[in-house]
Amino acid sequence: MNKLPNQWRLIQSPAASATFNMALDEALLSSTASKKSPPTLRLYSWNVPSLSLGYAQPFKDIDQAELTKRAWQLVRRPTGGRAILHTDELTYSITAPLDEPLVAGSLLESYQRISIGLQKALQLLGLLTFNENQSGVPHDASKNEPVCFQTPSNYEITWNGKKLIGSAQARKMGGVLQHGSLPLIGDLSRITLVLAYPSQQEREKAAQRTLAQAATLAEATGKIFTWEETSDAIVNSFSNEFGISFVASLPTEEEMVIANELVLTKYDSDSWNFRL
Repeated sequence: MNKLPNQWRLIQSPAASATFNMALDEALLSSTASKKSPPTLRLYSWNVPSLSLGYAQPFKDIDQAELTKRAWQLVRRPTGGRAILHTDELTYSITAPLDEPLVAGSLLESYQRISIGLQKALQLLGLLTFNENQSGVPHDASKNEPVCFQTPSNYEITWNGKKLIGSAQARKMGGVLQHGSLPLIGDLSRITLVLAYPSQQEREKAAQRTLAQAATLAEATGKIFTWEETSDAIVNSFSNEFGISFVASLPTEEEMVIANELVLTKYDSDSWNFRL
């Protein structure tokens, strides 16, 4: 495909709380959309297991008692989709203005381009047999199913029919935020422990569905890759495929101020997390 020569910022964040991770993604969207900062690829992780809800997902999907019992964190994402349990994974986010070539055009066009970059990263890790879902399922589909990884949307990557990377995108402030989850290892059915079901039998069925419809990188490749190895593959893939020159950096002081304010006023507030 055509190369998109450009200089981007690369932020490889230390593990952080659920609220800070979402707040920093929104702060980066604000600064990149206004072009105060260059387009940014951020790679990060979570300091404790954390359940994130999609922007329009009802809070009733959560088993709050179990979530509290396990001391897992909760946050609502600024993007759509269904619930994800963030643990043992690499999370990516891409933030850029709407005229940035990688994200220009429609949501699906940008989704497909980013998917190609992710596919190339998987190839660098030795995964050669996977598919790009084109089922016609719109993003944020399967409203009755609370688990994101049970339903692949268009251009999400699957292996042996199992969803491997879950992503979601928001467009606002004149920019694009797309972030997504690549589970590296572990039991993907753990998410059902903190979601609400009418009975234990239904919970067990949901756990079985999740294992049948989602995969970790370790399951797909037969190897365990570190966060650092996976991160390097994504950086090299986007650099090679799109001609992006990455400059390693930290968030700016202004972005950190915005992120910390968003933690207090939005992502750590009941009015945001329990709003539906």
